[in-house]
Amino acid sequence: MSSPSPLTRTLRAIFADAFASDEATRTAYAYDNSRRIAMPDAVVFPTTHEQVAALVQACREARTPLIARGRGTNTTGATVPDSGGVVASFERMNRIIAIEPGDRIAIVEPGVLNADLQRALAEHGLFWPPDPTSAPYCTIGGNLACNAGGPRAVKYGATRDNVLGLRAVAGNGQSFRCGTHTTKGSVGYDLTRYLIGSEGTLALITEAALKLTPKPSAIRTLRGDYIDVDAAAEAVARIMTQPATPCALEFMDDAALKLAREHGGDIPAGIGALLLIEVDGEESALSSAVDAVSCAARVPGLIQLHAATSAAESAALWNARKALSPALRTISPHKINEDVVVPVSRVPQLIARLRQLAAEYALPIVSFGHAGNGNLHVNLLPRDDAERERAHACLAEVFKAVIELEGTLSGEHGIGTAKRDFMAQAIDAHALELMRGIKRVFDPDGILNPGKLLPDA
Repeated sequence: MSSPSPLTRTLRAIFADAFASDEATRTAYAYDNSRRIAMPDAVVFPTTHEQVAALVQACREARTPLIARGRGTNTTGATVPDSGGVVASFERMNRIIAIEPGDRIAIVEPGVLNADLQRALAEHGLFWPPDPTSAPYCTIGGNLACNAGGPRAVKYGATRDNVLGLRAVAGNGQSFRCGTHTTKGSVGYDLTRYLIGSEGTLALITEAALKLTPKPSAIRTLRGDYIDVDAAAEAVARIMTQPATPCALEFMDDAALKLAREHGGDIPAGIGALLLIEVDGEESALSSAVDAVSCAARVPGLIQLHAATSAAESAALWNARKALSPALRTISPHKINEDVVVPVSRVPQLIARLRQLAAEYALPIVSFGHAGNGNLHVNLLPRDDAERERAHACLAEVFKAVIELEGTLSGEHGIGTAKRDFMAQAIDAHALELMRGIKRVFDPDGILNPGKLLPDA
């Protein structure tokens, strides 16, 4: 039996029984929701900032890849250890350190689950706006890494808009704090925003100061049924140009509606597109906001606008939207789920191009998502090997269409390895070189999550 490597001995000294190199544990942390898989050499479970700092130093000295991980819910391969090395799972670093209602701030560790934080904040009449579908089992650290959003982002912003400050360890082993615990601050470069969305390629975050929002006292849910996508998109544009911003504005195309109907969603026949609209606020002012949104939603091509009259009916309206992801899996376990963004006014053009591509490649494509900010989840659904082959070529055409429409590759899922090779199409060469320069400053030896996010020069 060979003796342990110097790095293994160091990691065992740092982590004791929170270090694992057995095959079963390594396999459990070899993949994420992208279905990509690559085995790490070891897995560690930090519980303190000091352990993370020692871990980064050890991996840097050994020139060993280090991949930070939450619960692996991302869909882009961002936490797959393609180059081996050490996976640092932050699931045990899961304390809510402080909730300060008067300052509307929460201090948390990266392993806190989004839903657990929301439950703790609800006791104080507060919430943290990012609400991805995976909220019950995704971590705050993962939300930070991918700049997660969700339906509420249309009104309250995504993760990057709701973080005040961070504590982290850069790839060079240096610990630092950035940002503030105040809602205003103008001192130096905004390193906090650099780290959010960087997918663990610059630093390992060990603490976050989150900006909180008071929970509204009332909410109203509406469903708009439209004859086609163009009518629905016109309604979205009108809704977003009037002052009462909805807290959710979700879109489903005709293919998505057909799927939802087949899997238990209460969707009438003859609808070409659907908008699910929620408006929140104080009860005394909510009626006027609902009236304003309803008026904007009434465009030519509206079939009906239905308002929920109870919490149960509101939940029923959401059921069709929530039924989509599991329904898609029944069609294609190899579905490709992208989250592209285009200007709201260009959503109809994107949908038209997607229909052309579906016909050209003989491939099912289903689209739905966050219409209020033009963020569509475009699902390619290959059902056999031949369709899987065509799907990859089709995906390149989807991204090309998005960029031609002045859109971007990702609204909230991130890049990982799935979209890395398309980055050069979305970002000009000089900007990419600046990003590589930032990477070299934070992580001079390139140990943090190598091969993710940025394409090779």
